[in-house]
Formats: sequence, C-alpha cells, structure tokens
Amino acid sequence: MKMVMDDKAIEAIVSMVMDLQERESTSLPPYEQQLQETKNSIQNLLNAIQQGVLTKSTKRRLEGLEAAQENLELMIANEQLIRHEVSAEFVIFWLHRFRKLDVRHRSHRKMLIDAFVNAIYLYDDKMLITFNCKDGAKTIGFDEATTALANRNTGSDLDCSGAPFPKTEPIAAHGRS
Repeated sequence: MKMVMDDKAIEAIVSMVMDLQERESTSLPPYEQQLQETKNSIQNLLNAIQQGVLTKSTKRRLEGLEAAQENLELMIANEQLIRHEVSAEFVIFWLHRFRKLDVRHRSHRKMLIDAFVNAIYLYDDKMLITFNCKDGAKTIGFDEATTALANRNTGSDLDCSGAPFPKTEPIAAHGRS
C-alpha cells in the first residue's frame, strides 16, 4: 500500500512495465521485416512481369511469395493477439484504484491479495506462492512463515480456514455377493 501511495514508485513501476512490454516480443520484428522483404520481392516480380518477363518459374516464384506473404501476415496477427499491450495511462489507472482500498476492511485486503497472488500451494514442509506476474513463484518454508506470523508487521493478517470437507457416506461395495 505504501508503494501505491507513492507517485514516484508508481512512475517507476509504469516505466518498468513499458520497458518489459517493449522487450517481450522478440518474434514480431523479424516477422515484420520478412513481410516487408517479401512485399518488395513481389513488387519486383510484378515490375518484371510488366516489362514482359513472364515464365513458368516467374509465375511459380510469385505464387510462392504470395503464399509466404499470407503466412507471415497470419503469424504477425497471431503474435499481436498473444501480445496484449497496455498503455502507461492504464497502468497508472490500475495502480491508483488501490489507493481507495482501506486495509482495515477484510474485503479490501482480500481484493489486494487477489490482484497480486495467483495461488498458494501448501505442502508438509513448505508453501509455494505464485504471484500474478512473470516469474512469480517463490517457495517459502514453514520456518519463514512462522517467523512472519509471529511478526504481524510482515505479510497479511488475513487469517481464515479453508472450506470444510463435506461428510461422505461410505461407498457401498459393488460386485460379488
């Protein structure tokens, strides 16, 4: 919450998000360059055809280039669908909405946790917390959790029990009598 209230921290977060967005797509620029080269080759062949150079190989080459162009356009469209970019204004808006939360209210604490924590897996000797961000898994031993629990200034004070297991009737034996 301290970071959300700090305008300089928000500026830094927005800057990191924008930098990460720019670095993430490594396949889109080569596809776009290949598409431009393919379009140039098609245009050169069309110019040659206009000059009267038309052979079977010219026609095959043109068909191959047109197929490559369609394929590259499809690959670029798929890459753009996968890569959802957000604007700096949206990131600022999204972070500013947390300023309205009052962590004294249990529902507000839950909303904050839901926004950043994807899942928590409990094991006999550790817990795995997966955050809603890239590379967001960190294994925490129960010793660390116990220390954090003892010091209420760290971590969440949202303590609750899981849903109770439903009572089940014994399964009747099927088969031979």
